[in-house]
Amino acid sequence: MPLGLKYSSLVILFVLSVAIPLALVGIASLAGPKRPTTGKHTPFESGIHPVGDARRRFSVKFFLVALLFLIFDVEVIFVFPWAVLFRHLGLFGFIEMTVFLVILLLGLFYVWRKGALEWE
Repeated sequence: MPLGLKYSSLVILFVLSVAIPLALVGIASLAGPKRPTTGKHTPFESGIHPVGDARRRFSVKFFLVALLFLIFDVEVIFVFPWAVLFRHLGLFGFIEMTVFLVILLLGLFYVWRKGALEWE
C-alpha cells in the first residue's frame, strides 16, 4: 500500500478539523450583526456583573486544589483503556491496575494527611 493512501484518512481528518472551525468563525464574522454598544462590552459572567478588581490575589490553596484535581482527573483517564481491555489483559492487567490504584490512593491519603484538601 503506498504511503499516501496509508495516511490519507489522517490527512483528511486533520484538514477537516482545521477547516470546519475556521469556516464557522468566518461565516459568523461575516453574517453576524456588528452593533457594538457599551452593554455588549461590559464583562458578564454567569449572570452576575463583576464586583471588585479582577486582579485580586487568590490563596495558594486554591491553586493546590486545582492542581490536585487535574492530577487525579488525568489519572482516571488511564483507567478507561484498561477497563476496555480488561478481559484481554487477564490477571496481569488486573494486578498492574491494582498497583496503580494503590499508588494513587497512597498519594491521595498523603495529600489529605498534609491538609492540602482543607479549605480554610
